[in-house]
Amino acid sequence: MNDKEITFAADRMLGRLAKWLRMLGCDVTCGRHLSGHGLIRAARTEGRLILTRDRSLRRKQPPPLLFIESNDYVEQLRQVMGACDLRPGAGLFTRCLVCNSRLEPREKDFVEKLVPPHVLATQERFSWCGRCQKLYWPATHQHKMLDALGKIAPP
Repeated sequence: MNDKEITFAADRMLGRLAKWLRMLGCDVTCGRHLSGHGLIRAARTEGRLILTRDRSLRRKQPPPLLFIESNDYVEQLRQVMGACDLRPGAGLFTRCLVCNSRLEPREKDFVEKLVPPHVLATQERFSWCGRCQKLYWPATHQHKMLDALGKIAPP
């Protein structure tokens, strides 16, 4: 990513895009409360770039925004990555895909009672979201996301 981290406020129509940007390590606020004036308020208050599919939003004098052209999340991600010069890097899988919080590394003894025995036996690295209590590890789902990202944004 750039030297200065770009933070985003995504309207509620862009939840899947928000998830993929979080996978890249981007700080993206998104939710049902973020539409119209709520989206503008969040962007102004927190210095975020607005990501929206709402054409009428431009008439409400918003802070900087990026109008998302496509309904397809792959094209949306390509557009944002190109417009903001985002590159996959060290930030991959450092944010919770659900709530946007930074993930914290956890040792096996911490997750022992939280994961199935198979996962404990086959995985070495775990990440924890202290806010929503979600636990992540680099298994099949993460590999599939990385494969898809390679097709979306080839190196």
